[in-house]
Amino acid sequence: MDAALKKQALRLFTYGLYVATAGRGEEVTAGTINWVSQASFQPPLVMAAIKSDSHLHAVIEAAGTFALNVLGADQKPIASDFFRPSQREGSTINGHAFETGPVTGSPLLTELPAWVECRVVGSVKQGDHSVYVAEVVEAGLRSDGAKALDMWNTGWFYGG
Repeated sequence: MDAALKKQALRLFTYGLYVATAGRGEEVTAGTINWVSQASFQPPLVMAAIKSDSHLHAVIEAAGTFALNVLGADQKPIASDFFRPSQREGSTINGHAFETGPVTGSPLLTELPAWVECRVVGSVKQGDHSVYVAEVVEAGLRSDGAKALDMWNTGWFYGG
């Protein structure tokens, strides 16, 4: 396989950007991710790939729950803030306010336009990421009509 062509082809896949969050007691963590998709209408399922060696992965494994916070089209700087390790200060993670999710207790970032809380129902642990299949157990919308941030419009690449 031509590695350069493979990279170019895979980078044409479309992806949104999300801040995945998880918590267990006072411990909270978050990370910007983009390998996410809805997987079922009934029950409502999503798939999310989480880097296996990340702290986010460890907390999801322990808690069995997580949240996906949807980044708005103008929130690229916020996405950047979650490329680094999570630092909690009171009710903020990496300087961004959160509230505790009503069902899973996962952190919900208050300045992002939408979120879903998820309960893990299965996983595939292959390669350098685990793919979690999770049931959406609660959802919220903070900004009606918001447009989501997508990878293509950031100029960033994660894939290939």
